[in-house]
Amino acid sequence: MGLGRQGNGGSADGAARRVVRILPFLLIFLGLVFDLLTPPSFTGSPFFSAAPLIAAPLFSLGVTALTGIASAAAVTGLHVYDGITWKAEALTELVTVLTVSGMALLINRVVRRSGERLASARGIAEAAQRAVLPTPAERIGGLCVAARYEAAQADAFIGGDLYAVQDTAYGVRLAVGDVRGKGLGAVEAVAVVLGAFREAAETEPTLEGLAQRLERALTREGTRRDGLDAVEGFTTCVLGEVPPGGGLLRLVNRGHPEPLLLHADGGVSVLAPAEPALPLGLGELARDGTGAAQEWPFPPGSTLLLFTDGVTEARDRAGVFYDPAARLRGRVFPGPDAVLGALSSDVHRHTGGAATDDMALLAVGRTSEPRDGA
Repeated sequence: MGLGRQGNGGSADGAARRVVRILPFLLIFLGLVFDLLTPPSFTGSPFFSAAPLIAAPLFSLGVTALTGIASAAAVTGLHVYDGITWKAEALTELVTVLTVSGMALLINRVVRRSGERLASARGIAEAAQRAVLPTPAERIGGLCVAARYEAAQADAFIGGDLYAVQDTAYGVRLAVGDVRGKGLGAVEAVAVVLGAFREAAETEPTLEGLAQRLERALTREGTRRDGLDAVEGFTTCVLGEVPPGGGLLRLVNRGHPEPLLLHADGGVSVLAPAEPALPLGLGELARDGTGAAQEWPFPPGSTLLLFTDGVTEARDRAGVFYDPAARLRGRVFPGPDAVLGALSSDVHRHTGGAATDDMALLAVGRTSEPRDGA
């Protein structure tokens, strides 16, 4: 059903693009027809003036100039046909079209320069995203991996959501998190968390120790930045580990939405912690507890699915929250990438395309094959 919708949407978009491509010259044609079929007191001048203005933001400078020339030629031709070339109203109409065409050329230059600046900004944002959130390999430590980041705001590439996957001596370790706040401050915190994770994942023997290393890194960063978000700042996070052999799954949940385990038969298990733990950055408020690791079986053919609250807090028009466990239960997917594609499409359908928060998605699948080197 999803593919069908995409196909229909693609056909509609293609038809719209074809209409846009011919719209300026279609307006000139309509102006000619209108002028020829109506009494002399009526004129097609609005059509001729509109054509270069329509072309200005959509086409190159050359096409915009060609449209203006065609409009002026059409007006002049009609005046010659009607025998009113040197009358005041005819000259006024021609000057109007030429003036509007000149304005269209200026608009085209402004739009092109703005487009170049936007393209440059997008390129920088894409480079920043690749540096901070690189796309993981499709296979890590014998596991199939898929990840994606989807920004709620158009043309935004990275915010406060994060993911990471790393093969270590302790097994494949992973993280999915959500930094409180927006903007550059959140991006900086993401860089701190990911940098600390990549280093500590290689040396900390336990997930609890790994969580503590991330907590200390956030505390140091808050102090270095003169207390910015030092009191209110926090990061929800799930840290995971699949030890060598692949049949076991360990998780530490620090205030984050519960991951799901999708079974090969379509069943779904919610991996909820036995005791809730505070997010990273708030560990000092907990008496004991910064969250103990829990273990679950990780059978062949199953997929671990982690996500940020952009999924669980997505609402439809009636205000109903999206429930990923209920929506995915009973469905079977060929691999992690298919899981993320289905989840993303389903969230967008649920919200009607009106997402209000970013989504970081990570899926790790265990095949029936043994772990590399095991």
